[in-house]
Amino acid sequence: MNLPLIEQKIDFADAAVPAAGLATSLERKRLQFYLGQIVVDTATLFIAYLLASTIYLGFDYIHRTKLADVTASAQLLLPIFLTIALYNGTYALDSLKDWKVGAGRALAALAISTALFNFIVSFVRLNSNYSRITFIIAFVLSAVMFVATRRAAVRLIRLRLGRNPLNVLVIDDGGPAIALPDSYFVSARERGISPALDNPHALDLFARHVRNMDQVIVSCPPERRLGWANVLKGAGVHGEVLFDFMQEIGALGVIQRSEIDTTTLLVSAGPLGMRARAAKRLLDLTVSLAALVVAIPILALAADAIKLKDGGPVLFKQKRVGRRNQLFSIYKLRTMKVERADGEGKRSASKDDDRVTRVGRWLRRTSVDELPQLFNVLRGDMSLVGPRPHATGSLAGEKLFWEVDERYWQRHSLRPGLTGLAQVRGFRGATDHEDDLKSRLHADLEYINGWTIWRDGRILLATAMVVFHDRAF
Repeated sequence: MNLPLIEQKIDFADAAVPAAGLATSLERKRLQFYLGQIVVDTATLFIAYLLASTIYLGFDYIHRTKLADVTASAQLLLPIFLTIALYNGTYALDSLKDWKVGAGRALAALAISTALFNFIVSFVRLNSNYSRITFIIAFVLSAVMFVATRRAAVRLIRLRLGRNPLNVLVIDDGGPAIALPDSYFVSARERGISPALDNPHALDLFARHVRNMDQVIVSCPPERRLGWANVLKGAGVHGEVLFDFMQEIGALGVIQRSEIDTTTLLVSAGPLGMRARAAKRLLDLTVSLAALVVAIPILALAADAIKLKDGGPVLFKQKRVGRRNQLFSIYKLRTMKVERADGEGKRSASKDDDRVTRVGRWLRRTSVDELPQLFNVLRGDMSLVGPRPHATGSLAGEKLFWEVDERYWQRHSLRPGLTGLAQVRGFRGATDHEDDLKSRLHADLEYINGWTIWRDGRILLATAMVVFHDRAF
């Protein structure tokens, strides 16, 4: 894969999404290799035990014994091996790039799982049911095949994906020229990309460019480095800015790029790894689907009430800032008069707000108006738990949200949530003062930096206790 210029490979009919198709296909290919390696390892263990039994006990034994009995040891060893392999990085990205790394981790997982297997067998006194010689032969065969299959897998990956299975995007914003092999390249000037922290639409355009990218490297003049650093942190990707050193941007590390004989500073990294993202997404899908089963009758009643009392549309759709600062359409039950709905969110709802309908006041008080956002969760625009998404025109006092604190855009490195740490702490409702926004921002950043799946569960339970609150209007 030698792609010095992204424009050579992509049709830019949609200028806002320059590389989505190709980047997505590469991501899918990597996932196929991950799953394929797991399947191959599973088959390897069973084949190793089948061959070991044949070598030691002979073909007659295999003939007269059920296949399930011959591979009984493999059946018990497999879940132990896969559990350890998933946690020790056997199927991590660097294992796809270097067969020695992958083989070393696979052999370590095999050795540990074999030791645990023998301990369990001894503990429950099943030693007499297993042939130690067969077990040793199977271990040696498995180890040899693990090494061989990984060498073959890395060669196949390089044939399919090139030397680098990562999606790397280089953005040229007027800095030193970069010719990074096996990467995508865009010109910020030609694509209209800029680190404009005061322009949500510019951030949305940037988010569309970096979608499905694993790493983003920006080359820019010194005076624009800090701006790009803040944009990359908000995008929630592995982001690098090309320059020697600048402490004020809060770099996470220094990276020596031997391919281009220069140094970059790591200024951002996605807050969650692949396993964490998968666990969070699984929680979202499971809980939101179950919640919809309960919510559909409530939504139907609410929709009837809106139609009967007001006659206008049932749903209210508004642009909000989502993950990587990309805009998306959020869905709510309409609670305001049609002619006075605030599409940009410049005015927060307040107590006795004359824009809110009678039905809408009840819907807001019970948070039923938020239920359509379960569909946003299923679409992948939102998560059950995360920083609440804001409209582009939201004000804290007299200032736009991002004017209050420059770290504001960093809260979008995760998907926005139906609820969040700020909400269960009581930071809800109107933002009449700048401190109202600062309190929420501090809670959001604390949540992002300290995320665990168990914390999401606790926040969901806590949310159930504050569905009715005195700041819901």
